[in-house]
Amino acid sequence: MLIANLEAPFDSPDYLYELKFDGIRCLAYITKDSVDLRNKRNKDITALFPELNEIYCQVNSRCILDGEIVVIKGNKPDFFEVQKRTIMTNPFKIKLQADRLPASFVAYDIILLDNKLLIDKGLEERKELINKTIYENERIAISKVFDNGVALFELCKSQGLEGVVAKRKGSKYFFGKLSKDWIKFKVLEDKDYVICGYIQKPNNMTSIIIGQYNNKKELIYKGHVTLGSSLRALNQHKYTIIDHPPFNTPVPTGNEYAVWLKPELVCIVEYMPSNKDGLRQPVFKGIRDDKSPKDCLID
Repeated sequence: MLIANLEAPFDSPDYLYELKFDGIRCLAYITKDSVDLRNKRNKDITALFPELNEIYCQVNSRCILDGEIVVIKGNKPDFFEVQKRTIMTNPFKIKLQADRLPASFVAYDIILLDNKLLIDKGLEERKELINKTIYENERIAISKVFDNGVALFELCKSQGLEGVVAKRKGSKYFFGKLSKDWIKFKVLEDKDYVICGYIQKPNNMTSIIIGQYNNKKELIYKGHVTLGSSLRALNQHKYTIIDHPPFNTPVPTGNEYAVWLKPELVCIVEYMPSNKDGLRQPVFKGIRDDKSPKDCLID
């Protein structure tokens, strides 16, 4: 189930509120002796998080859980650390990273229990079933529910956390649907963009060129965001250099020395909310492999 956007936090007796964790969305398929972790593109990521291989021991029934994999660093979730794990391939290095900064699975919904599909049951009933199914420890936790969205959002701001998800009471679970039943309000907004190229500047800084698709499936230029002083984050992924801009519209001046890339990678850009066009104080947050470039759409 997908989460809609809302700019302003609110309080309502019709909603429950939860922390929005800065991790990667994941479904956990759990049996009496195994766990299978799948990201939003149904990619099997179980081997990337060996520290979660035994969370089935904390679950008393066969089930499918919806939640997030998080890595805690500095007493709060760190997206970079969990995202870094998703591009690792060496089992020994994965194990070292798991020992150094172990991940946890935070469950906030239950889709199936003992072969019974739960998507038509109300939110509160699903929450009650989650609490009866999971025995929490340091590797698996249940997302806590709060009654006051504004106060929770202010707490997130003061603690440097990502934000809040408001969920309508009594709501059902809809696969792949963007619904106002689940709404997020974040301390910082973010959007997904297609990486279309990069420019290495004289000050040793590198910026990446980003784009999004319109409703005609045309790739539209959306500007630059600073990557940093090297291409390290980009070079951890496979990309293809091409000899022309990948956009369907003309490219503005200032891109004459760009290295153009085939639109294969997706990145997250974080920014301050603003009523004006464009991104205010954009910050490159990371590259994600759980979303297709074609799904990076202009609002």
